[in-house]
Amino acid sequence: MKVANAVSPAEWLKARRALLKKEKELTQLREETAAARRALPWVEVEKEYYFEGPQGPQKLADLFAGRDQLIIYHFMFGPGWVEGCPSCSYLMDHVDGALSHLNARGVTFAAVSRAPWAELAPFKKRMGWKFPWVSSFGGDFNNDFHVSSTAAEREAGKITYNFAESPAPPVEELPGASVFIKDEEGTVFHTYSTYARGLDPVVGTYQWLDLTPKGRDEESLAFPMAWVRHHDKYGTGYSIDPLANYEPPKGSVCRAGA
Repeated sequence: MKVANAVSPAEWLKARRALLKKEKELTQLREETAAARRALPWVEVEKEYYFEGPQGPQKLADLFAGRDQLIIYHFMFGPGWVEGCPSCSYLMDHVDGALSHLNARGVTFAAVSRAPWAELAPFKKRMGWKFPWVSSFGGDFNNDFHVSSTAAEREAGKITYNFAESPAPPVEELPGASVFIKDEEGTVFHTYSTYARGLDPVVGTYQWLDLTPKGRDEESLAFPMAWVRHHDKYGTGYSIDPLANYEPPKGSVCRAGA
């Protein structure tokens, strides 16, 4: 890497202090945004949703696992796919270490995909993940939360995604996260959902990359997450050409950074 921005320690400190001012402004804005997010009104979930996992059939209320808050990641894995979306998998690689900490704060995490549980289970085992993962196969959950589209919607060329009408993607699944809370009477409420780049803050690798001189280094790629692989598919060493021999597998258009 060519060094083109070397300065004296004093010049560096001046530039760093200027950047620190912006970072503090961003921290304040992030805290204000988080407060506004917590203040959003709740919507009662009146429809009964059913899921299938290693524990058998479960309702949405069951996924809370005895806690009062639930985060669901809408994992792109459609029926018949041979493996999960690489970018969704990239996100999920950051989850297991957080589970005990989330649980300690009364929060349960679960992933939901539309593929049948029998198709999810081998991939979960291959990836070595511990987080709860269930199937919404045959139900309306994915469509109601706008992360799955029908063939008719895609043929029409428009879907609803990220709270707006969007061009239809080439596959039926898209990423997102939804948050729920359960009151003392057991009533479940939907409090928040986010999609696309709204998922950026949960990707720890991105946060670390953003500290480096080259950052995410994705500008020259075909799309922002084109370098991402399932963690068992990276080669040895660092490649200066992340797109070498790259062929997107089925369902790989999940782009949390798009």
